[in-house]
Amino acid sequence: MTSKAVDCRRAAVLGKPIGHSLSPVLHRAAYAELGLGDWSYDRFEVDEAGLPAFFAGLGPEWAGLSLTMPLKRAVMPLLDEVSETAASVDAVNTVVFTEDGRKVGDNTDIPGMVAALREHGIEEVESAAILGAGATASSALAALARICPGEVVVYVRSAARAAEMREWGERLDVEVRTADWADAAEALHAPLVIATTPAGTADALATAVPERPTTLFDVLYDPWPTELAARWSMFGGAVVGGLDLLVHQAVLQVERMTGRTPAPLEAMRRAGERALAAR
Repeated sequence: MTSKAVDCRRAAVLGKPIGHSLSPVLHRAAYAELGLGDWSYDRFEVDEAGLPAFFAGLGPEWAGLSLTMPLKRAVMPLLDEVSETAASVDAVNTVVFTEDGRKVGDNTDIPGMVAALREHGIEEVESAAILGAGATASSALAALARICPGEVVVYVRSAARAAEMREWGERLDVEVRTADWADAAEALHAPLVIATTPAGTADALATAVPERPTTLFDVLYDPWPTELAARWSMFGGAVVGGLDLLVHQAVLQVERMTGRTPAPLEAMRRAGERALAAR
């Protein structure tokens, strides 16, 4: 291994589509703040079929990868080790290449959610509600397993999704009850509401925000604020946004890939805010 391979380290985010990703902005801001001038962070559009070939072409200069959909599960057979956190939801969003050449998968979305809530003063809640039942909802359940000892009600559109979320609850040791999306307005009265639905899906619920809302965690960040988040804030409720999650999970990625702790949270957040404002 040459000194250049050691000193000029590389990292990147993979997925399809990938052009919208803020990860390069966040990671590059961290490198600048940490004085890692020889580090680079790029984005590559890679699908499930192309992932094995991409991995095969990586050299010793690579420090790590961030993964978005549809690669979080597809990458797992290519790894030498998967963390307990990632295995709990069958999803890897971070790969770290160790000095001895091993490929280690982790999931920073889950602790990132917990950290984002903690930053807003949410250490524990007695119960919670989740809007939606996709991949992010399972990560939300895993995060709630750490801070919510009571019931989690998940609002879904189909019986199949309901069954999936109950299975995730059993696997993660979370008390899950499912309810029909038609009753989703009831979710807004929970101590903590986590909205995991695609853009626009929860807009109709904005008119149902209660007079004294508690805390909303809306995982979207573009466009921001969502109609639900804007109405929630207008009524005085606490709002945790998708950029909060994105930054906190990226902080953990930077720390794992570079070995430098702590990563510069505020510098990364400012970079993300500037990039979103420019869109």
